[in-house]
Amino acid sequence: MLTQRRKARLWPSLVAAALLASVPSSAQQAAEGGAADNDIRVGNVMPYTGPLAAFATIGRAEAAYFEMVNERGGINGRKIKFMSVDDSSNPHTALQQTRELVEKENVLLMFGAFGTPSNLATRAYLNDKKVPQLFVASGDQEWAQPAQYPWTMGWQPTFRAEGQIYANYIQASYPDSKIAVLWQNDQFGRDLFKGLQEGLGDTAGMIVADLAFDASDTSIEVQIEILKDSGAEILVFNGAPAIAARAIRIAADLDWHPVFILDNASASIASALRPAGLQNALGVISTSFLKDADDAAWKEDPPIKAWSAFMDKYFPDGDKQDSYAIFGYAAAETLVQVLNQCGDDLSRENIMRQAASLKNYLNPVALPGIAINTSPTDFRPIKQMRLVQFDGNVWQPIGDVIESAFVNGPGNK
Repeated sequence: MLTQRRKARLWPSLVAAALLASVPSSAQQAAEGGAADNDIRVGNVMPYTGPLAAFATIGRAEAAYFEMVNERGGINGRKIKFMSVDDSSNPHTALQQTRELVEKENVLLMFGAFGTPSNLATRAYLNDKKVPQLFVASGDQEWAQPAQYPWTMGWQPTFRAEGQIYANYIQASYPDSKIAVLWQNDQFGRDLFKGLQEGLGDTAGMIVADLAFDASDTSIEVQIEILKDSGAEILVFNGAPAIAARAIRIAADLDWHPVFILDNASASIASALRPAGLQNALGVISTSFLKDADDAAWKEDPPIKAWSAFMDKYFPDGDKQDSYAIFGYAAAETLVQVLNQCGDDLSRENIMRQAASLKNYLNPVALPGIAINTSPTDFRPIKQMRLVQFDGNVWQPIGDVIESAFVNGPGNK
């Protein structure tokens, strides 16, 4: 039996121990998915190897951006620990890597992971764990289902809306022309193709031929020859940049010069047009929602000057003509906006709450007129694009108006 005096001595110690146990340490917070006192752990999966390795520039640019943020003091005194790993565009690997980031590295959230198949593979797991899957680097419509997947949010415009924009352009500029489509045989390719068909509506008969290819294909000469023989005057390509480069070059070698429409995901001068031969890419049409740093129109633009200085200091090995570099920069800047809005409440719940509360946020490197808006029922941050055409050196806008006619189109309500 304890004496009364010993009970009196032990009581304050027991109370203090109970109080300490009730306040989670930084390590405990991190283990439970909270931010530690000195860092914010952000997970990311990128195809640093494999057939889609060109897109790895996005992850490298994001890492460089967070390095800059940390050098400037971080987020409310916390440094961002960006943990980006390779999945080689393999969905099974993506799930394994994501599990390790969440369960072993205790990341607070997953950010900007690349690709439709990889993100589909991890979505159920992350939503079950209530881990934010923010600003997915894919234009699939699957990232905007807040009722079913409240922890998953996209970032860029949807592939389907992009296809609708191309349809709108073709109907206005080439109403009597025949269309051929060369599309990547996965959900990305199907989504854009579906949007094209929806946009054409009753005039979808303009499509006289379409052929699919696998992302791992290294030869598409036969497909290009078949599409040329169809008599099409317009070729819509939707696939990865390496194959886009081959398609442009093969068409030129065959002396076939259709109106070449190239998906936004492959509209990189560095990764697609330059390998194709800039002379072969002259006149190619695509879409954009970010500023082109090589466009003389932005030469004196302060945000582009800041981006150029960022590239020189933090990403000197990067290519300023690689659109994926500015994509990664812009996506990372959007995440920093969300984290700053969180203030001292860096719980996963508040991160999603702030991500769903972006009101007319103007990303500095987005095209004028494009504002980022989200809500608890709207998980599509960017909904507008502009048509552009390659002049042999840079992308030039087609018209002065941002395309937004399809924001409320099929699947975007």
